[in-house]
Amino acid sequence: MHQRKSEMAKQADAFIALPGGYGTMEELLEVITWSQLGIHEKPVGLLNVDGYYNSLLALFDKGVEEGFIDDSARNIRVMADNAET
Repeated sequence: MHQRKSEMAKQADAFIALPGGYGTMEELLEVITWSQLGIHEKPVGLLNVDGYYNSLLALFDKGVEEGFIDDSARNIRVMADNAET
């Protein structure tokens, strides 16, 4: 799994997470972490269909509020409610 994700990251120009399960969440959080650590500078996007990621975004906000996530890390990801946005 790690080798596949590493190869995907090398070849990608950006990362976009659609609504999905645990595997999607794990991949999303890993590429966000890589961005925070300076491993890549590629955009990370969320397709937030029907507010699917609202709870996760609220968790990120709570992490910032509690001091576990640096406020500057909010800019790591971009978000759209649909594919046309």
